[in-house]
Amino acid sequence: MELKRVVVTGLGALTPIGSNVPDYWDALLNGVSGAELITKIDVSEFKTRFACELKNFDPANHFDRKEVRKFDPFTQYAMVSTEEALRDAGIDPEKVDPDRVGVIWGSGVGGLETFYNEVKEHGRRGGPPRFSPFFIPKMIADIAAGHISIKYGFRGPNYTTTSACASSANALIDCYNLIRLGKADMFIGGGSEAAVNEAGLGGFSAMHAISVRNDDPKTASRPFDKDRDGFVLGEGSGTIIFEELEHARKRGAKIYAEVVGGGMSADAYHMTSPHPEGLGAIKVMQYALEDAGFKPEDVDHINTHGTSTPLGDIAEPRAIVSLFGDHAYKISINSTKSMTGHLLGAAGAAESIATILSVQNDVIPPTINHFTDDPDIDNKLDFTFHKKRERTVNLALSNTFGFGGHNACVAFKKFEQ
Repeated sequence: MELKRVVVTGLGALTPIGSNVPDYWDALLNGVSGAELITKIDVSEFKTRFACELKNFDPANHFDRKEVRKFDPFTQYAMVSTEEALRDAGIDPEKVDPDRVGVIWGSGVGGLETFYNEVKEHGRRGGPPRFSPFFIPKMIADIAAGHISIKYGFRGPNYTTTSACASSANALIDCYNLIRLGKADMFIGGGSEAAVNEAGLGGFSAMHAISVRNDDPKTASRPFDKDRDGFVLGEGSGTIIFEELEHARKRGAKIYAEVVGGGMSADAYHMTSPHPEGLGAIKVMQYALEDAGFKPEDVDHINTHGTSTPLGDIAEPRAIVSLFGDHAYKISINSTKSMTGHLLGAAGAAESIATILSVQNDVIPPTINHFTDDPDIDNKLDFTFHKKRERTVNLALSNTFGFGGHNACVAFKKFEQ
């Protein structure tokens, strides 16, 4: 069968450095760090006391009181970024076929705050178990996708992908595949995460996964730097509208970029550590390029997973050099996590938005907070340190890797008629 072409027609973002896409993009280009001391909880007893929180987010500005009671923060974030993306795409839900529009959403942990608060309150109160009737419907990871479809009446395929930090990238790949197979005309794809709370902070701290640079939070996320000491916990949401090309043309939609490939692989190596030679990362980029019908030398830009962890930041550049050979040194590489922190299950969506905008605008946001070269990393690679880079970007990859060895890579191309 002839596969359909898939394009991006709308974007929505709620991030620690911008509460909408224009602000997010502007902050990325200007190298703004979203890391600050945590304000929403008492962190005085925690080893790490900072994160990349959303700034000035008030659910009352977006939802009525009944909705706030029903929505965990991760669902709130999903609804807000999706509203922006639909508006950006110029979509009137009443003027599309609801049976041909689906929602695929990614989240690594879902309603962690709801789960923690309900269990904590039960432990404090004691006695017979008394839980909120909203406990389960607020907590389950699939509920954001459900609420999006309920609000807009979209009756196409609807589910959630959960693959740790690769969750939303897997969601985007599924959106792409189902549209090109003719199963739908449009998908709302993306991911959200709300893990800046006692359970999220405490859990990642216990793993020694997050930075403890409390004296200087804004420089704590240091991808590819010798003195990196872990990722910075982030939160937020990203939504991308995927659309079949002819469907987009018929309604006169603006087109940001074309989605041309998706790759998925497993490290099959360790629960939390990447394969030291980056074997899973090599395969996932290779699969994405093969799916797209392009060669390694066609790639101009890679938005890396680049978390600022000791092992991950060695394995990924090693994988890039292994796959791309001499062309690796001609690719502009960056890590937007140096500014946003790690949005966990939402990372793939938020970083794909940045990648799409790089393809559209021929400019690559910087990797900030680089101070000292790491001798274990090939520093001849172009990591786009310190300042944005203007260059032609015809083809770009967005890498996302998750605990458990889950790898996903999405390929975006400049749109041509």
